[in-house]
Amino acid sequence: MSARTLLVKAHVLLILFSYMSEKCHAQEAATSHEKLLKISESIVQTALNDTAGYHLLRRLSRIGPRLSGSKNAAEAVRWAEAAMKDLGLKAWLQEVTVPRWERGKIEKAKIVRSKAGKGRALCIASLGRSIGTPNGGITAGVIEVRSFEELAEKKEQARGKIVFFNRPMDPATIRTFSAYGSAVNQRVDGAVEAAKAGGVAAIVRSVTTKYDNVPHVGVMRYQQGVRRIPSAAIGLKDADFLSECLRHDPDLRIRLTMSCRNRDPVPSYNVIGDLTGTEKPDELIVVGGHFDSWDKGDGSHDDGAGCIQALEVLNLFQRLGIRPKRTLRAVFFMDEEMTQSGARAYGAYSASCEERHVAAIEADRCAYTPRGFYVDSDDVILEKIRSWLPYLNRALIEWVEKGGSGADVGQIKNASARIGYVPDVQRCFDVHHSDNDVFAEIHPREMELGAAAMAILVYLIDQEGL
Repeated sequence: MSARTLLVKAHVLLILFSYMSEKCHAQEAATSHEKLLKISESIVQTALNDTAGYHLLRRLSRIGPRLSGSKNAAEAVRWAEAAMKDLGLKAWLQEVTVPRWERGKIEKAKIVRSKAGKGRALCIASLGRSIGTPNGGITAGVIEVRSFEELAEKKEQARGKIVFFNRPMDPATIRTFSAYGSAVNQRVDGAVEAAKAGGVAAIVRSVTTKYDNVPHVGVMRYQQGVRRIPSAAIGLKDADFLSECLRHDPDLRIRLTMSCRNRDPVPSYNVIGDLTGTEKPDELIVVGGHFDSWDKGDGSHDDGAGCIQALEVLNLFQRLGIRPKRTLRAVFFMDEEMTQSGARAYGAYSASCEERHVAAIEADRCAYTPRGFYVDSDDVILEKIRSWLPYLNRALIEWVEKGGSGADVGQIKNASARIGYVPDVQRCFDVHHSDNDVFAEIHPREMELGAAAMAILVYLIDQEGL
């Protein structure tokens, strides 16, 4: 046989080998794809059939709201630790020091001088960390403004008055968190700006998308060197009523009475549950939400659901008999609403521990139907997660985009990816920080689909790494 013939035969064999190898790889890829689809579907079906997380949230809601430093928050910590142990997780507590603010029994506003509205009580609620009024309340005139810039222009008129910030969330902004971000500075910094202008108190239009008369609260802050004055939220209907009264009677006066107060900080805890990995136990995938809530409603959407969804992720692995390669960790962060002390404590721990944080996922946008994930990572990891959309879509995830993760997991600086779970948030600010945030507003299918979406993502990260 000639050398030329041997060369031709070798070339043919090489082509044949290459073809068979490609065919084998294609078959393996198809098999892997089908396996991942099947597991993704199993996760969704199990979550929807069992609704185990939904029933856990019902039990948590019975404790009531979980304001940082409160008795309810302490009871919720004990409950969560026991619940994690009952599910077979390694549960542990991380101590943190949290602020303690008490609403008090009195929060009233009444129009005491007006041609049209005299005697009318206004529906208000003290903002978190506000000081109270003197015992007899504060009686003063009112000036209405829509922005800090307008307040600066009317500084002379504001002296000695209650400053009424009346800028609404922009209803034309499709992304409600963007609309919230554009309006919330008057709640957070309104008292400081009012005090700088010589005001004696601040009343802030509730930052909400729902037109009712329920005040929506949240944290406010003071600035060193600026006089501290009381600050309260007002329901939308009464905000519009007050605005209309001022239009006809600029000399209107209000008596504002609030008994809220700040007390000394107290110890509390992040609650942490681990499902230990079989191959790489020192590599962690964190899923979490914040365990504290405002003292309005029972905090089911914000953020009881996010915490229980995180716990449900780990429990779905257990119920399906999936043994993760890496350690899965559910973290219930304490004190997100006021000072993020829980997130900062865990962030410091993650920076000093020997464990490697592969990914950290946060659920803190209410518990509605899944839509997408925001990913804070390099572009290579982002594209890898985006390539998993065929599996994530089984839980109705439609997109993966570059974006911020959340106030809590954002503190885990050394994670390869920090990820924010994003449901449909059109209704989130209907309930946010208000008496509307109760367990009855949670839909089991929406909540469980969110848990399933995160469980699929966690499974893919666990199996394929980042």
